[in-house]
Amino acid sequence: MKCRECGTEIAEKALICFRCGASVTEAVHKPYVAPKKKRPIIVYVIFAVLVLVALLLMLLRSATGV
Repeated sequence: MKCRECGTEIAEKALICFRCGASVTEAVHKPYVAPKKKRPIIVYVIFAVLVLVALLLMLLRSATGV
């Protein structure tokens, strides 16, 4: 295998050219993966409280007969 920069013959397993120091392998770029957005626990707590309040209001209305 030859170096792309200086043309020196180098070993197949070499990572850099021993003469000019150029990188033999191309850099591998991993695609950017956006992190998954996690809903904060406060959203679930607020939802649970609203459901409990709604159930409590329904029970109070049915108990008073209104």
